[in-house]
Amino acid sequence: MSHKILNLIAGVMLTPAMIFASNGEKPNIIVFLVDDFGWKDLSCYGSKYFETPAIDRLATEGVRFTNAYSACTVCSPSRAALMTGKYPARLHLTDWIQGHQRPNAKLDIPDWTMYLPTEEHTIAEILKENGYQTASIGKWHLGEDSIYWPEKQGFDLNVGGYFRGQPNSYFSPYNNPRMKDGPAGEYLTDRLTDESIGFIRKNQNKPFFLYLPHYAVHTPFQAKKEMIEKYKSKTDPDNNKQNPIYAAMVESMDQSLEKLLEELARLKLTSKTYIFFLSDNGGLCPQATTNYPLREGKGTPYEGGVRTPLIISGPKIPKSKVLNEPAITMDVFATILDLLNIQQPESKIDGISLIPAIKGIKDMIERPLFWHYPHYHTQGATPYSAVRLNKWKFYYFYEDGHRELYDLDTDLSEKTDLSIRYPQKSIELNDLLKNWLKETDAQLPIPNTKYHP
Repeated sequence: MSHKILNLIAGVMLTPAMIFASNGEKPNIIVFLVDDFGWKDLSCYGSKYFETPAIDRLATEGVRFTNAYSACTVCSPSRAALMTGKYPARLHLTDWIQGHQRPNAKLDIPDWTMYLPTEEHTIAEILKENGYQTASIGKWHLGEDSIYWPEKQGFDLNVGGYFRGQPNSYFSPYNNPRMKDGPAGEYLTDRLTDESIGFIRKNQNKPFFLYLPHYAVHTPFQAKKEMIEKYKSKTDPDNNKQNPIYAAMVESMDQSLEKLLEELARLKLTSKTYIFFLSDNGGLCPQATTNYPLREGKGTPYEGGVRTPLIISGPKIPKSKVLNEPAITMDVFATILDLLNIQQPESKIDGISLIPAIKGIKDMIERPLFWHYPHYHTQGATPYSAVRLNKWKFYYFYEDGHRELYDLDTDLSEKTDLSIRYPQKSIELNDLLKNWLKETDAQLPIPNTKYHP
């Protein structure tokens, strides 16, 4: 049956939201965001070392994307993109806050925005305006001043979210100005889970939006002793060198999701709750994990820095479906609004709804995905911009103007630069990238007069 026939019933054109709707109730939304979580750090994505039964179950109950990306190779820009549906380049928020300082580098980085402006219309503000109870429980990292923190960006409740991008400790006392210390030895991932369950219980009879951005699995590497010992005695069948503390942190994070799923079932909310599971950038490599077969990791330009897990489950979402269409952080914003049949804000939105592809109503449009990082990072990135279109991934590096081109269908590990072999394709994608940089008013690095080789 064609999508035109599916869309036409009794002479009425159906929207994806209408097709998904089961009754007049507003569904709940949970966004479960993990920090620095690699594409391959899940059993359902191929790992034979990490144990993630709850996330694997979520994948069997929903849709798993194999070509999903974060909006940036570091955290703050991706989080801003998630909140607004906009590319970090458009927001001029292009590095983690505060970023790395390289005063003698070859290029001088732009005077970029180190906060999420309150003028932006966040997903929390939109849902609150539409009758939702809203909570941000976990990491924020979108501005040093408290005027930019979650309670000023549409969230009724903020637990643990302030300017820092990593916890002082994963064990109480936390010394977090937005969360009271728990009993000595309490584990942060468990605490954020309990706070989330409390929010769900309090609002079980109202539509709610829970944004749960875990501090895990970001450094410092700290986990429960018994779990660490478990992974110390375990080897990866693929012979990848793994960090047992990181693996224990992953398992605690998986248990967090398991507790949420159990609570939703107990409260009979499963059938009216959508869950989005994703990461803000690729895994920290090699300190935490290996992103093999992807190249490199967090803080680098390549696939290991930006390709991430994405799982969506909820009422009438197809079960155990795998989608290869490219998706990116901003699409979560657009997809939530589409699910709830809420009109997008008037300002430019870069994400698109993933619902048509999920339901098989129509194929995803062929669209380019862009990255812009005019900064330096200790993990290896120098200022660059990139674009992916279909199987091609193109990079432009600002220090020396060199270009790289990869065929991801045949070279997922990005080992063979094809820019010389396919000069016309390089020119085509370079032009596409330049036009996008202009359209978004992206900030560019400039020569540094203080440069010392």
